[in-house]
Amino acid sequence: MTFKELGISDKLIKGLSELNIKNPTKIQELVISHLMQNEGDLVAQAQTGTGKTAAFGLPILERINPKDDKIQAVILSPTRELAQQIKHQLFKFTKYSDQVFMEVVFGGEKIEKQIQNLKRPTQILVATPGRLNDLIRRKAVDIRDAKLMVLDEADEMLSMGFKKDLEFILNTMKHKKDIWLFSATIPTDIKYIIKQYLDPNAKQIKASGNELVNEKIMHQYVPCDADEKMMVLDYFLKTQKQERGIIFCNTKNAARTLHEQLNARKISTGILEGDMHQKDRDKEMRAFKNKKLDLLIATDVAARGIDVANLAFVVHYEIPKQVDYYVHRSGRTARAGKTGVSMALCTKNEVTQIKKIRQELGIKIKEVPFG
Repeated sequence: MTFKELGISDKLIKGLSELNIKNPTKIQELVISHLMQNEGDLVAQAQTGTGKTAAFGLPILERINPKDDKIQAVILSPTRELAQQIKHQLFKFTKYSDQVFMEVVFGGEKIEKQIQNLKRPTQILVATPGRLNDLIRRKAVDIRDAKLMVLDEADEMLSMGFKKDLEFILNTMKHKKDIWLFSATIPTDIKYIIKQYLDPNAKQIKASGNELVNEKIMHQYVPCDADEKMMVLDYFLKTQKQERGIIFCNTKNAARTLHEQLNARKISTGILEGDMHQKDRDKEMRAFKNKKLDLLIATDVAARGIDVANLAFVVHYEIPKQVDYYVHRSGRTARAGKTGVSMALCTKNEVTQIKKIRQELGIKIKEVPFG
């Protein structure tokens, strides 16, 4: 189906076309076709990089009443990077449409400035849970009349410790609202949120098996000994030439060690790990986004919400213990219709985990011999 057939207005389609977004992705088609014809709650499984911002963003923009300057929709996101990206994308979609007033609020910036900004007309508010909680308690923002709440990357929000913030925010809004929950995985905590706050008859759009993982990603693994991993990684990076990517480790110590090893080899590499100060994290992300660095080493929690265009690969230097971490990691490549490689370096013990991931996700992970 085309965006026009899904019910999207010509002005928004013109904005999409300028961004080279011509045809809806699978998740966009499923979600938009439902939301343009139905009110009510929604649970959608959608991996990052599959176009879910447009999937919920376009129906929101179609629902905004231009004559009402109050907050009509709230979009919650796990990280400041993703929150900023969502606002930026929605703004681009509306280039040829009536003006929609949007604000974004997140931790790590002076709250006084954000309070001042919220005094302006705001129809869509994009926020991280912790900062929105703070603003509500200070009575600096009123979301009680919002008709719509989007929980984007809900599983990441909960894994980052935002459960209490999320519950406070949901309890603050009036009972009559639509909640659209997007999550790559549906763990126990997400099931609790769904049961507690969403309608029992909420529409379920579930991706299962390999539909959960972007089909544009080529999955591979190399069996090797632990002391061979650096050699294998070095070889793989040379095959990638000037391409850019992210290397994942399970722990902060492993990430720091690898960072030191690569820089000692004159391979300019950034790092994101949990103990870093926000200003240092921002500095590394700016360097990576501005292409001053081709590689970034990250732990799973520190990498939440990363969205960098045109990454050719991700490397699992250590295999994640949880299947959903593999999904999130791999989703950093092959975004916006492009292709990418997800490469895992596996010791004998880790091969078992790779086989489990392959079985649970129903995807092909090809063994690539080294040497």
